[in-house]
Amino acid sequence: MILLFTILLVITSAIQILLVLLHKGRGGGLSDMFGGGVSSSLGGSSVAERNLDRFTVGVGVIWFACIIALGLLMAYQGN
Repeated sequence: MILLFTILLVITSAIQILLVLLHKGRGGGLSDMFGGGVSSSLGGSSVAERNLDRFTVGVGVIWFACIIALGLLMAYQGN
């Protein structure tokens, strides 16, 4: 069971990184340093941006649940 949650954690971590990098930069932060200041037509739609936000939050919830489940499994593994 621990192996299953560990694999799920690695997969959701990679997806979460990609989803955060897909978001459009909103100001003069780190996103501008890595090319986020260049305006492009990718993700310009507000519907696409909202769906990306929802998907990012959903994957984040799954990631958080994996962290909690792994913590509980490892805490009670010895008993």
